[in-house]
Amino acid sequence: MHIASESAPASLMSRNVTLLFAIACGLAVANIYYAQPLLDAISNEFGITHSSVGIVITITQVCYALGLLLLVPLGDLFNRRWLITGQMLVSVLALIAVGTSPTSMVLFIGIASVGLLAVVTQTLVAFAATLAAPAERGRTVGVVTSGVVMGILLARTFAGILMDLAGWRSVYLVSAVLTLIAACVLFRVLPHSEHKRESLSYLQLLRSLLRLFAQERILRVRAILCLMIFTAFSILWTPLVLPLSAPPLSLSHTAIGAFGLAGVAGALAAARAGRLADRGFGQRTTGVALILLLISWLPISYTQHSLLALIVGIVLLDLAVQAVHVTNMSMILTLRPEARSRLTAGYMVFYSIGSATGSIASTRIYAYSGWNGVCVLGAIVSASALLFWALTQRLK
Repeated sequence: MHIASESAPASLMSRNVTLLFAIACGLAVANIYYAQPLLDAISNEFGITHSSVGIVITITQVCYALGLLLLVPLGDLFNRRWLITGQMLVSVLALIAVGTSPTSMVLFIGIASVGLLAVVTQTLVAFAATLAAPAERGRTVGVVTSGVVMGILLARTFAGILMDLAGWRSVYLVSAVLTLIAACVLFRVLPHSEHKRESLSYLQLLRSLLRLFAQERILRVRAILCLMIFTAFSILWTPLVLPLSAPPLSLSHTAIGAFGLAGVAGALAAARAGRLADRGFGQRTTGVALILLLISWLPISYTQHSLLALIVGIVLLDLAVQAVHVTNMSMILTLRPEARSRLTAGYMVFYSIGSATGSIASTRIYAYSGWNGVCVLGAIVSASALLFWALTQRLK
């Protein structure tokens, strides 16, 4: 079965299989966001100071970035059925280690492993693009990456509910059970055989990542757009809890977590961007989405005066970010069928850089200039992305 062939039959990615991929992606990526609402409980149990407990998030994100570079490219070397299910099964062990950790050292080792192995999400996205028929690739990528965004946005809500019901450890133990189920189902569904792969060593595989950037202009342009849009995404979501929990709003953490549902609505609406990319409208979709991204900061700036305005802004921002992201993935995954895992890995490194940059910059700006400063920063980044896209259109 030559699943990398451009003539791959559509039946390999039926609607149910596409939904399964989306769910698996959401479960995997959520693992690196569960800790955010649990930091207080973790710091109290292990005696970690509040100023130092943030290292849990840092370790997870750093290991996720390492996994993008070191593990995702393996999809171009090994059978993805075994690679995906193998990583998910090891992830189950890591989640159990975190959920039963007796010491902070075991916790840190477990959380590092969880972050490293969560990159199975990107192997799944690349595999979905390979299994999809060319005419359906954008739509398939759109649905699967919507699962990723939903996992990111709903992780905090899921973790908060479980923590209130059964403590912070239950979050990781329940995730271990769900991940085990997903791994077993995927092992049964995924194709048993694949085409013969290139005979590259592991080091040659990693070096070829740099060559792909040098050779493929679309990859370079779309990676920079990825960095900018996810910087804007983090500029909103990282400090949002601060104005919502402070007077005069003083919302509870449960209420604050519910705003993630507005983001999910935007992400789901953007799944159609993949269909537009299939029809050759990728550039136009990008331009419209980036304009919406810039506009979204106006209602977001009224957060402290109107929660309805915030909801409108969140829907617009998440719709725009997801639409650009789906279009990016649809465009780069058509470049080199034999290198889809490496293309995904190289692209997603810029996602990590953007997410980290937005988180650091937004919290510092909030300390000095408040929510208005955060919104100005978000608008500047969004305008820069729109300008960059416009310039790349002229300089083709």
